[in-house]
Amino acid sequence: MVNVSTKKQAQSIDYHAIEAMESFNSFVKKKNTFLFSITAVFLILYILLPILAFQPVLQQKFFGNITGVWVYSAGLFIMTIVLCTVYVKKAASFDKAVAAVLEEYHAKGENK
Repeated sequence: MVNVSTKKQAQSIDYHAIEAMESFNSFVKKKNTFLFSITAVFLILYILLPILAFQPVLQQKFFGNITGVWVYSAGLFIMTIVLCTVYVKKAASFDKAVAAVLEEYHAKGENK
């Protein structure tokens, strides 16, 4: 078995310098705001199902013998798919923002 290794040397990165950069802190703040808000929406709507399931509002029939609980439950599946799709699309912009932060870091010449 042949051990294949690249001759490319790994660059050492000063993570403390990156952490001190304003562009990095702005990125982290935007990302955390997005992630916490999308998580809060999901959890609130998900936790409401067992609370509302036995309330008269969801016990009413919506379509034939289908009650509001079934409609709300189906809506949770749709919400999950939508939130995952939104996150995947937003993750691409997060990747671009990280690349910009790293490019700024390298442009400053702080990668010793």
